[in-house]
Amino acid sequence: MSYRTLKTVRKPLAACLLVALVAPGMAFADTAKGSTPREQALEARVAELERQVQLLLGSQQQQQTQISQTQQAVTEVRTLQAEQKPAVPAGKQSIQITTLTPGAAAGTTVKIGGFIKADFLGTQTSDGQLADDATGRALYLPGQTPVAGAGGTGRRSGTDFNAHAKFSRFNLGIDTVTDAGNKAGGFFEMDFFGNSLGNQTATNTYGVTLRHAYMYWNNWLAGQTWSNFMDAASLPEAVDFVGPTDGVIFVRQAQIRYTQGGFSVTLENPETTTLTGTHNPLTGAWTNASANSDRGGLPDLTLRYGWKGSWGTFGVGGLVRQLKVDNQTTGAKADKVAGGLTLGGKWVMGDSDTLHYQFTGGEGIARYIGLGVTADSAYDIARDELNPTGVLAGYVGWRHAFTPKLRTNLIYARSDYDNDSVLGPLVTKSVQSIRGNIFYSPLPKVDVGAELMFGRSEIENGSKGDITRLQFTTKYSF
Repeated sequence: MSYRTLKTVRKPLAACLLVALVAPGMAFADTAKGSTPREQALEARVAELERQVQLLLGSQQQQQTQISQTQQAVTEVRTLQAEQKPAVPAGKQSIQITTLTPGAAAGTTVKIGGFIKADFLGTQTSDGQLADDATGRALYLPGQTPVAGAGGTGRRSGTDFNAHAKFSRFNLGIDTVTDAGNKAGGFFEMDFFGNSLGNQTATNTYGVTLRHAYMYWNNWLAGQTWSNFMDAASLPEAVDFVGPTDGVIFVRQAQIRYTQGGFSVTLENPETTTLTGTHNPLTGAWTNASANSDRGGLPDLTLRYGWKGSWGTFGVGGLVRQLKVDNQTTGAKADKVAGGLTLGGKWVMGDSDTLHYQFTGGEGIARYIGLGVTADSAYDIARDELNPTGVLAGYVGWRHAFTPKLRTNLIYARSDYDNDSVLGPLVTKSVQSIRGNIFYSPLPKVDVGAELMFGRSEIENGSKGDITRLQFTTKYSF
């Protein structure tokens, strides 16, 4: 029974008892003096009942007072709680009730992501074979396309089939927003592109590859990620690992970056790649030896400014770097200033169409282009000097969505190189490729794709080598 019901019942009951007890007392009042012992006992009982009724009524009133006071106290507490809202950090708030990182600061969120990707490739080359374990068997590397006279036999290969899941990816992001609105965090990502640890004999085990590992604090970033000279947002969708490889800037490396709005500047890890040409006057044969030099005393400096809106994205970037070799064994010691400019972006042409593009030019920036199609510079042994290689590169890609689940991409990419004469006629002059693909997404985060690609590499003497590839992929993102 509820308190209100009990209260309603108690009041009439008390009144009835009072009437029932008082009335007989009034009736016997006139005869009190001459009452008998029995009547006196009855009167005593009536008096006792009256006293108990009074006590009952007093207790009821006291309880009512206590309940009212309690209700008032509860109301005051609730009002105080409503006025004192807990302080929350600025920005997006965590949906986690309990943090996954107990040692982290308050306001920390953890994000886990990545994808499982399986690739199936059929490849044929016109002027030789790709080596059994060549990286170019897993993704398109224009610098590995065989050309007769420059590593190729001049004979067409058979169709080489490969299947792998080494580009599957896992990442972890941790972000913290303080009460004052300061932001800090980190990002880590890896895939399984460690070719040197794997084989296809039994288990197809491959090593973990570090992709990204950086921390940030407000406008500052430190660690390994995409070069600031690169515009990752403008890349078109491809079944291949990269897609427009021939003409794209594609570098990840350690750096320190400062960003303010659309502007960013970085100091990045330096590395110089060189080719040294040797001519045999007796046979007339040329050979080129490649080498990497990590003797640079200055980091690569990049600057970028980007714009974005409902129309798409657009950005311009610049790179200034020092090329340097310093080998005490061979006596080679030289350096040269190099650099380049790039622009590119993504243009939204409507609800179903998007144009992706990038154009780059410079000298001594070849390692940034096409996954290192050729070297940054030629090394002239006779003069002990570096002669930076000139480069013009770019790509354009068109994306069309037939439906929300079905889309296609057509991509063309190219780069041309101005090589020093000391390298002879067998060095790469240009590479280009064209590809078309189609993707179907039966469910959110599930993609199935097919792509046909044709690529061509040309060396300075005019010889060419072709590569044709049909590739299928499946990907589940999380």
